[in-house]
This record gives sequence, structure tokens and C-alpha cells, in this order.
Amino acid sequence: MSATSRQIAFIGLGIMGGPMAANLVRAGHTVTGYSRGRAAVDTLVTAGGRGADSIAEAVRDAEVVITMVPADPQVKEVVLGEGGVLEHATPGTLLIDMSSITPQTSREVAAAARDKGVRTLDAPVSGGEAGAVEGVLSIMVGGEPDDFADARPVFEALGTTIVHMGPHGAGQTVKAANQLMVAIHLQALSEAVVFLENAGVDLNAALEVLGGGLAGSTVLARKREAVLTRDFRPGFRIDLHHKDMGIVTDAARAVGAPLPVGALVAQLVASARACGDGDLDHSALLRGVERLAGRDPR
Repeated sequence: MSATSRQIAFIGLGIMGGPMAANLVRAGHTVTGYSRGRAAVDTLVTAGGRGADSIAEAVRDAEVVITMVPADPQVKEVVLGEGGVLEHATPGTLLIDMSSITPQTSREVAAAARDKGVRTLDAPVSGGEAGAVEGVLSIMVGGEPDDFADARPVFEALGTTIVHMGPHGAGQTVKAANQLMVAIHLQALSEAVVFLENAGVDLNAALEVLGGGLAGSTVLARKREAVLTRDFRPGFRIDLHHKDMGIVTDAARAVGAPLPVGALVAQLVASARACGDGDLDHSALLRGVERLAGRDPR
């Protein structure tokens, strides 16, 4: 075991958390995972990690605790709730919340943890399932600089762009901006796809040349195959992006920042969810544009 290896508890082994925990194992860390679904825990064990039947068991010997759960209510439950992380973590433990939640909740968690002698970082990520699997996530971190430096070997197993953004909550603020931009890019891609198809252009060829020019983006590179094949198996669900658009619109209102395009795209994300697409990948915003064009997205 290397000098930088850690005893890590990983809470939340879903689409993103599962491969992230496995990457930590591959980097030489000792990882004990807990998730509501036992199958996800078993997958981590197969990858060389350890399984736990409760948060208490996962956290017992951990130097670092990582939480990766869907939204604010789940973070509050697993961290602040009865039987949660703060009830069992020892003083000096570093708690890294990598979920995408409101900056206010991150600051609330930090304050509660401080009272228990637990250090915290908010460290949401961008890159989707593919980025999690490949270990190339972008990680935006809020918290104390010394704690960020301490966590760096952990982050390096998960991502390639790792930036300290400022105090507690700053990571979540940047993640909100990230989700705003991703949603707008996805909507623009969806509209371009329907336009190109209606015009009778070879879509594959068109996306290839667009990807090589100023219109190129990580969104286009990552989601090109999904829109070409209409394969919308979730890498990041519309339900979660709907939650994130609520976070960014509320946060922008609080600081007096106008979001004229973002507000419209937030409504389109909400519409996709209302039409039953919430469990699909967020690239399925294309289905909404198809509906507007009079097509049957099935």
C-alpha cells in the first residue's frame, strides 16, 4: 500500500458512485462501500473493495468519507440524519460530499461537521457516467485549502481537472453553472439535429464537421452517438438535471444574475420530465424538440 493510500468509506454506489469507488480501489485505496441496493455493494466487492451493511459499518475506520447521492434530502439523511455519517465519524475525518446539491446545504453540512470535529469539502463533479468510468471527471471543490491539499490524492484517482474554487459552497456554485451550460448545449444540439434531419443532410457527417469547429464541445463529443442512435440509457438522468436547473435558477435569483436562456431551457427540461422522460439520459431533450417538430419520438 502506498504512502498516499487511504481508508475510504464510499456512500452511494449508483451510476456515478459505483465506478468512482472502483477507481479508488484501482488507485490503491482501501474502499468500503455502502448503498441502499446490495447489488451495487457486491459489484464494488467484485472490483476489490469491501462491502458494508450500514453507514456506521462503512464509516467506522475511515479516514475519508465520500458521499455521492442524488440530491439535498439524501445528503441530509446520510450525513446529518439518525445513523448518518456525523453520528459515527471520528474527529479529524475528512468528509467529501461529491453530490450535486445547493450551496446552502453544503454550508449547513460544513457547520454541523465542524461541531463534531469533522472536516468537509463540497466536491461535485462533471463528466457523466463515461467520465466516472474513465476517471477523467472535472472536480470543483469548496472548503479549506489545507483540506483540499489533503484530499488531492483521492481526487487524482477520480478526475483530471481538479480545482479549488473557494470556501464551503463554492464548488456547488460552480457545479450549478456547469449544469446550466450543459443543459443549454444539449438543447442547442437537439435543435441542430432536428434541423439537419428535416433538411435532409447526412446527420453523421454533419455532426463530425460541427465537432471539429467552433460548435464542437464535450457535450457533442459525449452525446453524439446517443443522438445518432436515439439510445438514451441514462448516464445522467433528466430527473437529476431538472433538480440541478432548480438549483441554478434559485442561486442566480439570490445573487441577481439574469438567466434568460437558462430559464427557458429549465422549462424545457421540466417539460421532458412531465412527458415521462425523467429516467432517460439528459440527451433525450432531443425528444422534446422532435415533439415540437410534430414527430413521434418513439
